[in-house]
Amino acid sequence: MSAEICVDISDLNVTFNAGKRPVRAVNGVSLQVKQGEVVALIGESGSGKSVTMRSVLRLHSEKTSRITGSIRVLGEEVLAMSSRQLADFRGKTAAMIFQEPLLALDPVYTVGQQITESIVRHEPTSRSQAQARALELFERVRIPSPERRLSAYPHEMSGGMRQRAMIALALACRPRLLLADEPTTALDATVQIQVLLLLRELQREMGLGVIFVTHDIGAAVEVADRIAVMYAGRIVEQGDVRSIMRSPHHPYTQALLGSRAHGAMDKGARLQTIAGSPPDLANLGPGCAFAPRCKHASPQCEVATPEAHILNSGQEHLVRCFLHSPITSPHGT
Repeated sequence: MSAEICVDISDLNVTFNAGKRPVRAVNGVSLQVKQGEVVALIGESGSGKSVTMRSVLRLHSEKTSRITGSIRVLGEEVLAMSSRQLADFRGKTAAMIFQEPLLALDPVYTVGQQITESIVRHEPTSRSQAQARALELFERVRIPSPERRLSAYPHEMSGGMRQRAMIALALACRPRLLLADEPTTALDATVQIQVLLLLRELQREMGLGVIFVTHDIGAAVEVADRIAVMYAGRIVEQGDVRSIMRSPHHPYTQALLGSRAHGAMDKGARLQTIAGSPPDLANLGPGCAFAPRCKHASPQCEVATPEAHILNSGQEHLVRCFLHSPITSPHGT
């Protein structure tokens, strides 16, 4: 029996209109995440990863952004929800771990108060029961001296403990979908590993569907089942972790993986770099956005945008590049 679809994003487009020119931050993204599955979105800064994920919770200002397409979470269309429905949806059905918990947590309330308030808001429970659950959550995310830390303000906790508290807050109301926006970027290497292992353990235990945004390929390999590579607001390649790591097909994915340090490198060898700069999202041309930086670019790449195609491997490995001829029509991406 196939797993239930947790989130189904179809032809998502996000445009920001705050400046002189519209910025097309997300351009036709389609992505499915099954219940109990972790999908990592990777790519350079500005590729649209965080914008895509924040759209799932409709966190963008309606005054300065325009969102089209479809975002269905457990069958419910998020883009059609009223303000009241969104308030019930956020935290209960879908929750988010932000990149910098010191900014995401309210500085004037203790961490325990914030978790308790969230539980009382979404579940039919007393405040004392909510406090007991907050303590249980602190124990599950392995915060030392949990009783004392519940009474601490965010600034009184270390970066690693704040991130664990942020995870506890996100899981407080037992969501089905967890969105993690570069949750380990601000942490040192040792704490990063601890938080990643904790996230994976809790995800498996609770059967969560997870979208994990990161620019750290090592982190993506550690926690994800599938990887989706984003560039200029589009998913250019998608597949299971092993397939992407062993056999990347899109020139951008190949360049991205080649630009990292790895065990096979000779000592003192120079890292590979991706020539050029990311495109201006306010001035995207009609062709492939990676063409100006791609050594395989042809005249066709400059005038037309390639469709996503399933590769010959028979797996759900999709790539958006003219180097690969279509085999069959993909469901999405």
